[in-house]
Amino acid sequence: MQLKSLEDLFVHSMRDVYYAEKQILKTLPKMARKTDSDALRAAFEEHIQETEGHIERLEKVFELCELTARGVTCPGINGIIEEGKEIMDDTVDPDTMDAGLIASAQAVEHYEICRYGTMVAWAKELGMPEAARLLQQNLDEEYGADRKLSALAEGRLNREAAA
Repeated sequence: MQLKSLEDLFVHSMRDVYYAEKQILKTLPKMARKTDSDALRAAFEEHIQETEGHIERLEKVFELCELTARGVTCPGINGIIEEGKEIMDDTVDPDTMDAGLIASAQAVEHYEICRYGTMVAWAKELGMPEAARLLQQNLDEEYGADRKLSALAEGRLNREAAA
């Protein structure tokens, strides 16, 4: 698809983040199984539900644009997820695993925050207030997940990994 307009960029970004959310939904249960921390496991399980909601909201935005919901391969998220898989495969200490899982999850969150922030701005510029509202909900939840992960890491899990 040639990108000739802001609307084209918006649609491409929606397909990119839709693909990303689907990949994340596949990966989060694996991360939840790998963690030693009950609090981190609960955070991952909660984010599974939020991610399902993100996908539903994206599908509504596709409908608003009169498009079929479909993703396009996103090399960025694939690379971030691959790095997370390496941590899960290569880390043997449970506390170190938890710190690594948080770092991996935050890399995903930061990618999504970037994408959703841009898409909210573009939706507003394109005169799509309902799309902007739906995407802002996803953005707000991504910020919340990032804050929760930071609190877990800084509150105890990084210290345990350093001991």
